[in-house]
Amino acid sequence: MSASSSTFPTREERVKELTDKLEQGLHDLFQSDRYLKYLDAMSKFHNYSFNNVLLIMMQNRHATHVASFTSWRKDFKRSVKHGEKGIKILAPYVESRPKRKEKIDPKTNLPILDENGDPVTEIVFEKCHDFKVAYVFDISQTEGQELPSIVTELTGTVRRYSELSEAVEKLSPVPVLYKDPPSPRARGCYSHLERCIYVLPGMSQVQTLKTLIHEVAHAKLHALPIEDGVITAKPEKSKSTREVEAESVAYVVCHHFGVDTSDYSLGYVAGWSKGRDLRELKSSLACIRNTASELIEGIERSCHELSITRARNKNIKER
Repeated sequence: MSASSSTFPTREERVKELTDKLEQGLHDLFQSDRYLKYLDAMSKFHNYSFNNVLLIMMQNRHATHVASFTSWRKDFKRSVKHGEKGIKILAPYVESRPKRKEKIDPKTNLPILDENGDPVTEIVFEKCHDFKVAYVFDISQTEGQELPSIVTELTGTVRRYSELSEAVEKLSPVPVLYKDPPSPRARGCYSHLERCIYVLPGMSQVQTLKTLIHEVAHAKLHALPIEDGVITAKPEKSKSTREVEAESVAYVVCHHFGVDTSDYSLGYVAGWSKGRDLRELKSSLACIRNTASELIEGIERSCHELSITRARNKNIKER
């Protein structure tokens, strides 16, 4: 083995080192007070039935966290904004209704008869289960105390930002649009139907680059087939697995180029993981590592080509 190969890790070894670092960071986060406060807050949100989830999405497809008017005020110290309209759901309730029944002799278990031989009756109240219309509100319809979060907005600049972002855009299988994503509060999204990537403008260079790589990972790994403007297949992987994969790829690629996204990526992956055993991450490690290696190689090659082109253009201008 040569001195260079023993001193400098290969790209694959570097990627594995970074995914190991991601996994250790997640384990540390799971032990922190920050994560416990987040879990406590999330536990206060009601788990709605499948039918109610459909009702909520039909009325507000961008809803993320919903609760009743009272719950927002009592449990989260937030109030519903003036003029906001509630989202209708079906809430179960129990009502006591009067009903006339025959009196039963506890000894014989037979109806009690009066002097005429007719059954004696009495009014009893029975519990009846039913549904009523109730109203909930999405967090976007409220204001007040911030919810505990395990995701922190990234700030700061990136060395060689223009080269890196341009290289990532060249590797994207679909066009990149720097405009507001269709989903409110989203920093970016990959649109299956439009075959493009949206990246929210005005973010820091670190947040923008991380978001761009996250969405390119979605476009490369999770694109669905489209025919005549209609999605013709369901995703092969769950939403949680897809998000863990995309964010893990973004974490590895960014770190390789000296951009630390831990404050955002660790919380994001933890939020989408279904348990502390990190099933989604472990089952996707090979996919994450292969995709990250492919993007890193492509970015390095593209940056090199861009540097040569810019140097050539500079020499031409100086002549």
